[in-house]
Amino acid sequence: MTQKILIIGANGFIGSNLSAHILKHKDWEIFAMDLSSEKLSDSRGDPRFHFVEGDLRKQMDWIEARVAECDVVLPLAAIANPATYVNEPLSVFELDFEANLQIVRMCVKHKKRLIFPSTSEVYGMSEDSPYDEETSNLVTGPINKERWIYSCSKQMLDRVIYAYGAHHGLSYTLFRPFNWFGPKLDNPWVQGKSNRVVTKFLSNILHKKDIVLIDGGAQKRCFIYIDDAIDALVRIIENKNGGANNQIFNIGHPGNEASIAELADMMLDIMREFKGFETIRSQVKITVANGQEYYGAGYQDIDTRVPKINKAANLLGWKPTTNMRDAVRKTISYYYADTEKLLATA
Repeated sequence: MTQKILIIGANGFIGSNLSAHILKHKDWEIFAMDLSSEKLSDSRGDPRFHFVEGDLRKQMDWIEARVAECDVVLPLAAIANPATYVNEPLSVFELDFEANLQIVRMCVKHKKRLIFPSTSEVYGMSEDSPYDEETSNLVTGPINKERWIYSCSKQMLDRVIYAYGAHHGLSYTLFRPFNWFGPKLDNPWVQGKSNRVVTKFLSNILHKKDIVLIDGGAQKRCFIYIDDAIDALVRIIENKNGGANNQIFNIGHPGNEASIAELADMMLDIMREFKGFETIRSQVKITVANGQEYYGAGYQDIDTRVPKINKAANLLGWKPTTNMRDAVRKTISYYYADTEKLLATA
């Protein structure tokens, strides 16, 4: 049976990749909204992709009408940028919690299945390793460390959604991304516009600017290529045998753990394979900055973040397959292919 999928925030990293995959591999119909559509060029020509450009906070009536007619709702619009957590914490709360809470309640009202993006950030400074969706404590820092407002906004929605499921019959799945990266993440060609670590480093490399490691770059993360992550998300939407019903899933790649310093070194190493960047190591230096001086006094970080992914393996039949070097190489290749912009920076 053909499903109707509502994707709010379709022009984002996850939404744009998910839309393209669905239209290529499934017979589902997509209704979509976002502020712009530059990442959706490979989707907008498809007759099964119905896109409206707009601000979800101003067009809740349109969203509610689509919730009522669709089978599955994915509210993917959110601010997921560590610099913004510190500099504009109320903007994070207003979009990530307040606006999305309205959509959650629409799903309850219209009895629609909700697939909601939680985050690995909800685990905060939990001492567990790996993090378990069912048993790990969710621990954050003091109030004056404003970077935790994103984690708390997402965690509170997780709890609200769980409660609606337990007490009001909401059908939901929560998924927690662990450092997803790949094509369409950010625009590395515009300096200062890439704030997530992979595209931020790539932007510096493409512009032959120094890479800055916050607090030395010893922090470790588990990176996963977007194709592997989208495979998990599609399996959640398919929901074979009801395996995703009212579940929480970590979606990450424990085998791709690397420190931020190791990521920078790997990206510089792989970049040498591309024409015009053979000597990039002599042109880009790696420097160090203090986190609170770089981001502001509200910044705080954690040393490591490793997901336990047994549930996704057992209930979805999913596992990630792309190793770290291949994932980095594919990401660089995607952006390097834009030769016109490449030449403009030479």
